[in-house]
Amino acid sequence: MSIWRAILLGLIQGLSEFIPISSTAHLTIAGKLMGQVNPERPDDWTAFIAVLQLGTLIAVIIYFWSDILQIISGFFKTNLAYFTKQPVSAAERFHSLLGWMVIIATIPTAIVGLLFRHQIEGVFTKDLRVISGALIILALILALAEALASHRREMSQLTIRDAIIMGIAQVFSLIPGCSRSGTTITGGLFAGLKRETAARFSFLMSIPAIAASGILELPKIFQSTTISLSALAVATVFAGISGYASIAFLLHFLQRNSNLLFIIYRIALGLVIISLLASGKLTP
Repeated sequence: MSIWRAILLGLIQGLSEFIPISSTAHLTIAGKLMGQVNPERPDDWTAFIAVLQLGTLIAVIIYFWSDILQIISGFFKTNLAYFTKQPVSAAERFHSLLGWMVIIATIPTAIVGLLFRHQIEGVFTKDLRVISGALIILALILALAEALASHRREMSQLTIRDAIIMGIAQVFSLIPGCSRSGTTITGGLFAGLKRETAARFSFLMSIPAIAASGILELPKIFQSTTISLSALAVATVFAGISGYASIAFLLHFLQRNSNLLFIIYRIALGLVIISLLASGKLTP
């Protein structure tokens, strides 16, 4: 893999990871057009994507650094207070609850991801027919969420129920083309959260999922004969930079706009993929 291709793939990953348009879909399409996806070693591409996501993980951590510190501090202070009987503020209790909600939201994906790990790493999840279908179907579900959602509740009003709903929604992100942010934001909207609130919690709950996926696949990168470590390092850096920009963009965008733009884009991209597959210009 050349450096310019690594840079391009890194930019694609970062820009599409947090916007609900599916980074896996865009990376797989780009990878196939560049001839980077080896049909005989589909697990190599899965590992490449998972490790590349560590760049966007760093972007989330940097962007939400103060929030993360408050969650960690509040979590330990509040939970240790049950034994030490030390006073805890309302803010610390809330951040402790937020920590528990991130954990709870991660459990469904962790279980399903481990149970179906081999299927996720296989050829099926690189199939552009699956990706195009997922792009369109999730777009329609997101449109339904936009139409039915109340868009009322703020970050301070998050509940365990919201974490469960968004955690279950995140499971569907294991289907390529669905998008982690797309499924979780959709779940948050159905739960009655404001768009920005759903996106903000979606980014926070992505931290353990992305970290676990990247770390789990990291050994395969060192064993692979088809992936250049230097190219991967470059791609990861650019994924982090563009990922930070996409987080800032989406949170600002959703303060004033709906997800209609992304819904239209997903449907259009899905139809383009189907058209290219039908014409033979792309292979599944």
